[in-house]
Amino acid sequence: MKHSTILQTRRGHRGGPARRIGRTLALVLPVVLVLSGTLAVTRVNWTGSPSSSVLAASDVSTAEVPKAVAHAPEDVLRERLMGELQDRNPGVVLTHLQQAVNGHPSLARHCSSIARALGQAAVRMYGASRAQSFARPVCDTSFASGVLAAAR
Repeated sequence: MKHSTILQTRRGHRGGPARRIGRTLALVLPVVLVLSGTLAVTRVNWTGSPSSSVLAASDVSTAEVPKAVAHAPEDVLRERLMGELQDRNPGVVLTHLQQAVNGHPSLARHCSSIARALGQAAVRMYGASRAQSFARPVCDTSFASGVLAAAR
């Protein structure tokens, strides 16, 4: 029996070109798959609307991306009270503002701007002198300052 002079490892031959190619593919193939998958996902039309234009993620500017319509609690309260002002007098609306701030203390920092906006809207609806008659010490008399600002 003749012994080979080529050194052997535990699993067989030391490695030839096939083993080197295998190692290279083992390192490169996952990177290529991840990149191609990422590019494929950016080219999918996720909106559901049939559009012929397909944009890559890098082609979309931030101005073209539609903003999510998430309203802050103070904006929701402002809109609700402004709508309520159409049906009720400003005194009732100011009471509801005070109740909302008492119920949700995080709204307190927005109370002045909401009351000022209500005062300005009340001037447009009732005139300056009648709007002033509804003033209450809600939110540091911001309603009154809104009436004054709108009356000028």
